[in-house]
Amino acid sequence: MATKRTLIGTILMATLSSLGIGLAPTAQAAQTPCDAKARACLQLHTNRAWLMNNGSVTRGAVPVTVGRPGDETPTGTFRVQYKDKNFYSTEYNGPMPYSVFFTNTGVAFHEGSLRVQSHGCVHLSHADAVAFFQYLHPGDVVEVKS
Repeated sequence: MATKRTLIGTILMATLSSLGIGLAPTAQAAQTPCDAKARACLQLHTNRAWLMNNGSVTRGAVPVTVGRPGDETPTGTFRVQYKDKNFYSTEYNGPMPYSVFFTNTGVAFHEGSLRVQSHGCVHLSHADAVAFFQYLHPGDVVEVKS
């Protein structure tokens, strides 16, 4: 019976991994700089972000690109304001797919280049942007640490 359970667990983990869903042990949550109340955690100096549930990491750390000098991503505790799957920035004349806005000044997690810094937003890979978009909801806490 233990072999069957091990096989089922292995298949489950492989399936979740292939869908881009990572399961991390609770011990990893201690490696994030954020409080247990955060649903999304961002650390600017490491260019890493996490999705969390009651202090446990559910996805991450994932690579991100943040604001360039003069357009820095703000630090602090925020709440998700709204989401827009197909947002287009008229200010910067470009698409921002899978946007999750968490400040009242237009800063969002969204799909974008992991090589080019933003005007303050948090760029994610396509798979990570989709995951953040699906996981986060208005009112969820986002912590941004330096």
